[in-house]
Amino acid sequence: MTGHARKPHKPPGQPWHPKIARRDFLNGMAWVAGTALIPDALAAALDHGPDPSAEEYFLSRGIGPTDPRYYPPALTGMRGSHPGSFEVAHALRDGTGWDAPGAVTDLDEHYALAIVGGGISGLSAAYFFRKLRGADPRILLLDNHDDFGGHAKRNELSAAGSTRIACGGTLMIEELSLYTPEAMGLLRELGIDIRRFDRYYDRNFRKAHGLKSACFFERSAFGVDKLCPQQTDSVYFPDTHFDPQEIRAFIADAPLAPQAREDLLRLYFGKVDLLAGRTRAQKVELLKHISIQTFLEHYARVHPDVVKYYSQSTNGWLGLGIDAAAALDNLWFLPPAVTAGLGLEAEARGDLAGQPYIYHFPDGNASIARLLVRRLVPGAAPGHTMEDIVTARMNYAALDRAGSAVRIRLNSTAVRVRHLGDPARAPGVAVTYVTDGRAYRVRADRVILACWNMVIPYLCPEMPQAQREALAYGVKVPLVYTNVLLRNWSALQNLGVGTVYCPTSYFSEVDLDYPVSIGDYHYPSSPGEPCVVRLERVPCKPGLPAKAQYRAGRAELFATPFATFEHQVRDQLGRMFGAGGFDPRRDILGITVNRWPHGYAYSYSTLFDPEWPAGKAPHLVGRQRFGRIAIANADSGAEAETSIAIAEGLRACRELLERFG
Repeated sequence: MTGHARKPHKPPGQPWHPKIARRDFLNGMAWVAGTALIPDALAAALDHGPDPSAEEYFLSRGIGPTDPRYYPPALTGMRGSHPGSFEVAHALRDGTGWDAPGAVTDLDEHYALAIVGGGISGLSAAYFFRKLRGADPRILLLDNHDDFGGHAKRNELSAAGSTRIACGGTLMIEELSLYTPEAMGLLRELGIDIRRFDRYYDRNFRKAHGLKSACFFERSAFGVDKLCPQQTDSVYFPDTHFDPQEIRAFIADAPLAPQAREDLLRLYFGKVDLLAGRTRAQKVELLKHISIQTFLEHYARVHPDVVKYYSQSTNGWLGLGIDAAAALDNLWFLPPAVTAGLGLEAEARGDLAGQPYIYHFPDGNASIARLLVRRLVPGAAPGHTMEDIVTARMNYAALDRAGSAVRIRLNSTAVRVRHLGDPARAPGVAVTYVTDGRAYRVRADRVILACWNMVIPYLCPEMPQAQREALAYGVKVPLVYTNVLLRNWSALQNLGVGTVYCPTSYFSEVDLDYPVSIGDYHYPSSPGEPCVVRLERVPCKPGLPAKAQYRAGRAELFATPFATFEHQVRDQLGRMFGAGGFDPRRDILGITVNRWPHGYAYSYSTLFDPEWPAGKAPHLVGRQRFGRIAIANADSGAEAETSIAIAEGLRACRELLERFG
């Protein structure tokens, strides 16, 4: 048994299409005029002044999280890891301390459980702790962002009196086989019946409107800007096979070198064993240790245009291009004929074949976070069903009320978590956090760290060295999900496209938002209605090892102002859809950039990671309970999945309750 985390294989869909149905993310903040929270005149002034954080905006006007006007989902501009959410943590990393005498205000607050991190893991841990322990224990959740949910982020964009709901991070309920009975039970207890999405998700939407998948070849790499429809859109239904005639027409139309066209036809239809002469075991071993790019260049021997064509196909799945994507784990990005020729269809299909990607709330898994908060905090949201949570307006003023059994304290960055004595015998834990530039301390009988692994060694420097090193092993994957509100989507219908892969562009993927109508929320069914398009960017640095790419990409994101993202959005959409009548100046009504420098949890790769003995993989060593402190996050499962985040929250609760009542 090895230490490699399970990497789910996907069935072969469209070979170029990145895995966008995933997730289960320094300047600049623009504000959409028309948002009820912010006057038009102020929005205009902010566009020309220093870039404020959401926290600065609210606090400068006396609007705190307990004010009924506080409503972060309606903010646009730079979201995700927004200005104001990371500065304190960076100062902690750089050596700033808050434990000096007199620097911390001790609050008269004591909790049965304090949780650092208000994402899916932290909220799930609070839910399970109450369920397992009973007696309505007092729980405090601290989160550094201005909203709860972690990567499960909700965006609302308003225009012409209507509001479009969009997903800013964790996308959907997927990989159902990864859900433990307890994790699936949690969804049911929250009122989520995934079978209802069969009604709420319009599977026929794109076909009914004549929308196909397409590829955008840009002039810098292929000599010309050209949008080439590929096939009738079936991206989210992987058991649907591509149409050979459409593929042949696409290849003939693509601005590729003649040899590249021949090579693509060979990959799609040749069924040639590109590793002939090797046994199955030898093929598997080889493909574990070479990248897709190496496979294409040295074994398939394709033209460089083909390599460019596939270059960003793995971005949304791995946060890396094909230069750093292990061939074995990612065979499903190549045409089925390739894996058939290799005799490795099982490796390409795995055990998840045929699962449709339709289990999606309009705000992604932010609705799961909202359902958890509604269950944990009385008065946090009206309603009681999975349908009415979609349009419910959260009451942020209810989240941190004195006297509530569960309190959620936003804009609060933990900086120190310390046992009150020897970890083996300490009666409790002190938690210090910073909000609005001031440090405060509370006490708890137990603590769950539901934040990122890389932060924990700074919070708990007393942890054993081996554990701190294990926690620091993984490097989270940087990525950007951008939601753009369009005046209408007539241009996309005129061009007949709904999903576009962009192999060498700034944004690697552009999609019409998912056609989901649920409860009182209705997807725009007419091309004349405002709609949201999703753009995905992964700041890869091809040629470097995976972790080096992630670190370089993270630095890039923190250095990139909102104005740069806005320019790239307008430029790319204009070049892609201009032939259909799209005008960026007229048709773009709002932009929300969900920047996640610390995005996906780190997953092991056969290209870059060793095979550890059983139980010795870093995520297993790192998540061990430390006295009265347990750890729960997707990092602890080495897989960026909502199911993992929920399961880790339950594990942490059980570890604490088994040892400390």
